[in-house]
Amino acid sequence: MHAVILAGGKGVRLRPYTTTLPKPLMPIGDSHSILQIVLDQLASRGFTSVTLAINHLGPLIRAFVGDGNRWGLAIDYVEEDRPLSTVGPLFGLKDRLPDEFLVMNGDVLTDLDYGDLLRSHQRSGAGLTLATSERVHRIDFGVLDVDAGRVVGFREKPALRYPVSMGVYGMSRRTLEPYPAGLALGFDQLVLDLLAGGDPPMTYPFDGFWLDIGRPEDYDEANRSFHQLKPILLPAGPTPVEVAVGDPVGAVGEPLAADLTGVVGAGELT
Repeated sequence: MHAVILAGGKGVRLRPYTTTLPKPLMPIGDSHSILQIVLDQLASRGFTSVTLAINHLGPLIRAFVGDGNRWGLAIDYVEEDRPLSTVGPLFGLKDRLPDEFLVMNGDVLTDLDYGDLLRSHQRSGAGLTLATSERVHRIDFGVLDVDAGRVVGFREKPALRYPVSMGVYGMSRRTLEPYPAGLALGFDQLVLDLLAGGDPPMTYPFDGFWLDIGRPEDYDEANRSFHQLKPILLPAGPTPVEVAVGDPVGAVGEPLAADLTGVVGAGELT
């Protein structure tokens, strides 16, 4: 199984942290980077290869990840020469991708089974499958149902429930075919295009842990609670590996604080 990780964003909402580190390399719990956790998870779920789409501070990501050997993954890279939004980096990869593959943002923390999502997508026959999480929005007011100026119903402080995209997708290569390489396009527009073309995406509802590290408060929460999250985020049964950059570590899933420090230093010299 193959995955594409979108790791080229500037992480504007997390500045000033992301002025020196790309968001996927932000440390969680002082011992793991977000990207390290994701790669650990992919390897544990049966993925064998990964493409990293990089741009902002891309050399740091290359230095840290290398060829993926320490995860048992074959990792290659596509580097944007200009921002291409969230789907655009895939259009130049069409001849390098399998018929079905996983696509995900590089700043997602979740215990979602990525392998099961991709298998579900393959069975569906859809062009795109979105992993979804239910969110609840509570209204702090009494809500009136009105028809022609007449109140026909009343709900006191109702809770609205709705599915949101987790930033993790199963995708078929045929979905990319209509788009030329170099086109900047986001997943929002891709979904609208699929709906307009009569090929509606499928959903993969998920009720486990999910956190998008997009805001400082989300990042702070991930760090505060990492000691509780670590057992569900990191796969059990470590496998011995060799580190491509920095000092050796014992196993997949083990802390890489020293290794990450070495990569930051290397990046500052490039």
